[in-house]
Amino acid sequence: MNALILLALALAPGVAIGVYIYLKDHHEREPVGLLLRSFLFGILSIFVTLIISSVISQFITIDEASVSEQAVHAFLIVALVEEFSKFIFVRGILYNNKHFNEPFDGIVYSVMVGMGFATFENLLYVYQGGLSTAIMRMVTAVPAHGTFAVLMGFYLGKAKFEHKKSYYALHALGVATLFHGAYDYCLFISWVPGIVAGALISLIIGIWLSKKAIRIHQLASPFIKKQPPFPDSENQPHG
Repeated sequence: MNALILLALALAPGVAIGVYIYLKDHHEREPVGLLLRSFLFGILSIFVTLIISSVISQFITIDEASVSEQAVHAFLIVALVEEFSKFIFVRGILYNNKHFNEPFDGIVYSVMVGMGFATFENLLYVYQGGLSTAIMRMVTAVPAHGTFAVLMGFYLGKAKFEHKKSYYALHALGVATLFHGAYDYCLFISWVPGIVAGALISLIIGIWLSKKAIRIHQLASPFIKKQPPFPDSENQPHG
């Protein structure tokens, strides 16, 4: 029974965030099969991360007591590698799908990939850490991955439907990496007094920006149904 509870707690936040974004796609929702495939791409992206990280570890070692080397660890070795591993599936595969037909779809597919990654990762952490880890990550790490994905998807949506495609694509990877790195860095140097609050602050800012990004792309949808014009007053029925 305990194992089932931990499994449910590990799966719940990623599934909840995925469903939340799906429901926010008000105007032209994506095929469920394609969303599930995107989630699986997110799981596959973990293995891409492991391969890249294993290569990097052959050349770079990190002194965990060094504030500067932990910055390299957080922003480049962890954040950039993980976000790039997710980015290649969204930009390289899903971006070219015919169903990616409005800016909001960038957010949808990025989040589904991100939640595949975060959910599989969460299962590993919860299996090792137990109930306290499950509860803590439910309100911190998994939502953080959700914000990274929304911000990446926001710029990929702009990349597909606006000019400066490469510019926005680089922004997608760069902004996700920046927020991911900031969040992790504050945790990696947690011995510095008060620094852990920085992770919480970066999460709050990420959530705020994500909500703005969602609203902007909702309003940019070409599938918004136009309201019919009001008829002339003389044609209005009179009581």
